[in-house]
Amino acid sequence: MLRVLLRTNALDDRVRKTLVETLYTQPTNLAIGAITGVLCSLVAASYAPDRIFLELALLLTAIAAARIVMAVMLPRLRNRDARRMELLYEFGAFTYSAVLGVFAAMTVWYQLPATAQLLMVAYAIGYGTGIAARNAGRPSISIGQMILIFTPINVALWNGEDLAHRALAVAIVLLWIGMISITMKVFHTLRDSVAAAETSARLAEKMQHLARTDVVTGLHNRAGLNHYLVEYMSRRRAMPNLALFWLDLDKFKDINDALGHQVGDRVLSEVAQRLRAQAKQEAVIGRFGGDEFILACDVRDRREAETIALAVLADVTRPIRIDDDRLEIACSMGIALQPDDGEDLETLFQGADLALYHAKVNGRNQISFYDPSMSRNLVRRREIEAELRLALQRDELSIFFQPIVDLSTGRIRAFEALVRWFHPVKGELRPDEFIPVAEETGAIITLGNWITAQAARAAAQWPDDVTVAVNLSPLQIKAPGAAMGILNALREARLPAHRLELEITETVLLDHSKQTEDFMAELSAAGVRFALDDFGTGYSSLGYLNKYPFGKIKVDRSFVSGVNAGKKSDAIIRAVSGMASTLDMQIVAEGLETIEQVQAVQAAGCTLGQGYYFSRAVPDYLAGMLLARERERLDGPKRAIA
Repeated sequence: MLRVLLRTNALDDRVRKTLVETLYTQPTNLAIGAITGVLCSLVAASYAPDRIFLELALLLTAIAAARIVMAVMLPRLRNRDARRMELLYEFGAFTYSAVLGVFAAMTVWYQLPATAQLLMVAYAIGYGTGIAARNAGRPSISIGQMILIFTPINVALWNGEDLAHRALAVAIVLLWIGMISITMKVFHTLRDSVAAAETSARLAEKMQHLARTDVVTGLHNRAGLNHYLVEYMSRRRAMPNLALFWLDLDKFKDINDALGHQVGDRVLSEVAQRLRAQAKQEAVIGRFGGDEFILACDVRDRREAETIALAVLADVTRPIRIDDDRLEIACSMGIALQPDDGEDLETLFQGADLALYHAKVNGRNQISFYDPSMSRNLVRRREIEAELRLALQRDELSIFFQPIVDLSTGRIRAFEALVRWFHPVKGELRPDEFIPVAEETGAIITLGNWITAQAARAAAQWPDDVTVAVNLSPLQIKAPGAAMGILNALREARLPAHRLELEITETVLLDHSKQTEDFMAELSAAGVRFALDDFGTGYSSLGYLNKYPFGKIKVDRSFVSGVNAGKKSDAIIRAVSGMASTLDMQIVAEGLETIEQVQAVQAAGCTLGQGYYFSRAVPDYLAGMLLARERERLDGPKRAIA
C-alpha cells in the first residue's frame, strides 16, 4: 500500500493541482459533516461525567470551524499553491480525524452509556465511509484519515469485555479494507479522467499555438495577430496612442525568383529577428503574409512613432548575408495611430494599409503616415483601374506623337508616341494619373502592347527615314514573350525593326536582371534601337552605356527648363554630349520651349531636340501633315532647281 501511495504522489504537476482542487470543490458537504460531528460530540459529552469529553468536543468544534473557513477562503486566493493547499487540508483533516477517533474510542474505553457509544462510533464509521470517496483525489489523505479514526476505536473495542465489541472491531477492519479499495478505484478513475482532460487541453493549446504562429519566422501569423492585437488593446495601459506599423519588403519576389524560396525564407527569418530586437518588449509582432509584417506598440505621440519607424527601417534594410550572397533589402512602411486614425482595429489596419500603399507608390523604401486624403486618392485610383480596363474596348485611348527634331537641319527625325485618355465623362486624364495605376495593376502590359502596335501602324505611313519612339515599362520587359510580342507588332504593321526605338529609364536597369539583358539583346539583334530616357534623374551609371545597346541618350527636361537649369546643368550637358560623341551616340534635349534653350543645348553639343518649341504632341494624322509640310518646305527649292 505504501508503494501505491508513493505512486499517487508522483503525479504530473498540473494533474496533481487539479486533484488537490477537488478537495475544495464541495465545501457544503464538508461543513455538513463537521457540524454533524460537533453535534454528536457535544451530545456524547453531556453523558460523560469527566470534563475531558467536553474539552475534546470543543476542540473538535474549533477544528471543524477552521476547516470550514479554509474550504471557503483558500480557493478564492489568486496565487494558489497546490502543495500549500494540500498541506493545509491534510493538517485539518488529520487533526479532525485524530480527535474524532480518540473521542469515539474514549466513549467505549470509559464505558459511557450505550447511547453515547453508539452515537460516536456510528458517526465515526459514517464519516470514514464518506471520506473514502470524497477525498479519493488524494488517497494518502483519505487512507490517513481512516487510520487515525479507526485505529483507536478498534483498540478500544478489541479490549472490551464482551464478544459484541470484538465482533464490531473485526467488522470495522473489513469495512476499512473495502473503503480503501473504493478509494483507490475512485482515485484511478479520477486521475485518468483528469490526466486525459489535461492531455486534451495541452494538445488543444499546442494546436491553437500552431494555428496562430508563422512556421517560417516564429512570429504571429494573421490569425495570431488578430487575436493578440485584440487582447493587447483590451489590457493595454492608458496611453495617448497605439501605433500600427505595416512593413512590406520591396521586390522580395526577385530574391525568391533568383535565389530560391529557401533563401527567401531565411531572409524573412532574419527580418523577424531584427523586428524583435528593435520592438518594445510589450509590442505585438507578426507576419501578415508573404513579405509583409505588422508591428504594434504604444507610443506617446507621432514623433515617437516616427523615431521607432526610422530605427526599424534602418535595421531591416541592413544588408543580409546568406552564405556567399550579400543581399540588399529595401522596405516600405505605412503607419496609422489610434485614436487619430481610427478607434477600432479594422479601421487602424485600413489606415496603415493605405499609408503603405502611398509609400510604395511614391518610390518605395520609405515610411508614410496615414492621411485622410489617401482614402480619397485610393477611391480615385480604383475608379481609374476599373475604367482603364474598358477604355481600350471603347476607343477612349489615343496615341499622340511629339516630334524629335534635328537641331542642325530642323528636320523631324522621329516621333515619340504618347498615350492620351479622353474619358467621356471626366474629360482628358493625364498620363501621370493612369499610367502608375496601370503599372500597379499589371494593365500596363496590355496597354504597352497596344501602344506599340498603334505606333508601329502610324509610323509605317511615314517616310523611311523617320522613326517612332515608344516608352517601355519594367513590367513589359519582364512579361513572358515580351520581345516576341514587339516583333510580331512590327511584322503586322510592316514596319522595319530599325524604325522602332524603345525608350528605357535607368530604374529598369537597377536590378541588373538577366531578363532585361536578354530582352534588349534579342530586339537589338533584330534591328530595334534603344534610347536611355530621363538621363540624369536616376542613378546615372556610365556602365549602362557600355553594357547595353543604347544608341541615344535623352537628357531630362530638368536640365533644360527646370528650376536648377543654369551653368552647372549646362556643364553636365556638355560633358554628356562629349561622351556621347565619342561613343557615336545621339543626344536628345527634352523640354525645349524657347529659342534660347534650343541655342543653348545645341551649343552644349546636343544633336536632337524635343519640346513645345517645335510642337506639342499631336494625333497621327497631324503628325503626317507636319512631315508633309516639312518635306515641302525643305525639299521644295531642291525640286524647283532640278
